[in-house]
Amino acid sequence: MENKYKGVIIEESLEDKTVLGSVSILDTKIEEVTKKHRTPWVTKWTLHTVEIPEDRVEIITGQISESLDKNHAWYADFKNREHHYIVFRGKVFFVDRYSKEQYDEAKKYGISLGIPEYQVDFHPEVKEWER
Repeated sequence: MENKYKGVIIEESLEDKTVLGSVSILDTKIEEVTKKHRTPWVTKWTLHTVEIPEDRVEIITGQISESLDKNHAWYADFKNREHHYIVFRGKVFFVDRYSKEQYDEAKKYGISLGIPEYQVDFHPEVKEWER
């Protein structure tokens, strides 16, 4: 059985949306942007829950990294039972899901870009964390 990665891509985070054609979109929801989102340059977030086959995940995460908005800090992330890809513009973290240190590094990097701490919720210290 293929080990697929599941995660979310915010459509508004992408300069080049063609990468959405490379993933399986399982669900889409739209959120109105509020002050808490800290993204006043957009009016909504279109959140696509996606699935990526393991044999394509490195190629697709690279494409997403290159497609993310150059002017604002965003990330996308995808995980399976063992690993977690956390994708920023120009940088991709490949995290062992049992390594607090690797998560700390990715979280610190995201915050250094200006992403609010509550939005780097891929970190295992978050109470809603699920494996």
